[in-house]
Amino acid sequence: MNRRFYALARFIVWVLLRSFWRFRSSGAENVPKNGPLIVACNHISYFDPPALGVAMPRPVTYMAKHELFEIPVLGPIIRWLGAFPVDRTRGDVSAFKSAVALLETGAVLGIFPEGTRNKSGTVKPQLGAALLAARSGATVLPAYVSGTGDAKHFSKIAVVLGEPMRFEYGRQARREDLAKWTDELMSRIYALREKLGAN
Repeated sequence: MNRRFYALARFIVWVLLRSFWRFRSSGAENVPKNGPLIVACNHISYFDPPALGVAMPRPVTYMAKHELFEIPVLGPIIRWLGAFPVDRTRGDVSAFKSAVALLETGAVLGIFPEGTRNKSGTVKPQLGAALLAARSGATVLPAYVSGTGDAKHFSKIAVVLGEPMRFEYGRQARREDLAKWTDELMSRIYALREKLGAN
């Protein structure tokens, strides 16, 4: 990640979001100041990563589908921002190892447990966030973003950051443990919708 470029890009996106989408966020006080952290968020549109990045007081690195890195201009930009590719058509062991290595440096990884945009709310979440938490020991921060699905009409965009969670099953967690904890994580994420009206 190019820190200076990240800071500049974050500022530019913040200005745009505040100017055109009346952006607001809450819960920054819940973000641990240091240590490995996984930010797990619902996924509505391509606007979600920049909105979440602006809401977070710490730099966030994302796994992004490998096709995005092949797009001229966009590919180099997201690399400068620290993103790394993942092949969603198979179990991408290399991307998983990169994510664990990143967390072991004490960095922040942004992840969307649903694995793809989920406008209908019917997509079953994947177990990646729980598995990464088990392997790395990272804290997990639930987050909820709203308004990005209608961004082209300049709807209000908001992000709520919840309270940190710890994966209690450890590295020897079974698949059913990962599934149970993933359900709890998604419940925490969608429960944050209630806080939107209070901000």
